[in-house]
Amino acid sequence: MTTTEALIKRIEVIENRNKKVEIDKAWEGSYTRRALIVLFTYASIGIYMWAIGVENPLINAVIPALGFSLSTLSLPFFKTWWIKLNK
Repeated sequence: MTTTEALIKRIEVIENRNKKVEIDKAWEGSYTRRALIVLFTYASIGIYMWAIGVENPLINAVIPALGFSLSTLSLPFFKTWWIKLNK
């Protein structure tokens, strides 16, 4: 393999990795992911509350699910703030 061919192959590998990283980053910030986090948190807390005999478990599961989602959704703001302070 010539040097040019080796460089082309390395560039292709890097470009493929970059595409995967871009897709992963898009997923991390997507509304679909955020909605799924809220849904799964709500469902798991609702099932747990039902299992331990809490009254109205599906209604009572709303507050922890919203609290968890708000805490995760506010993280990008705090990350940006922290980066500015630590530059």
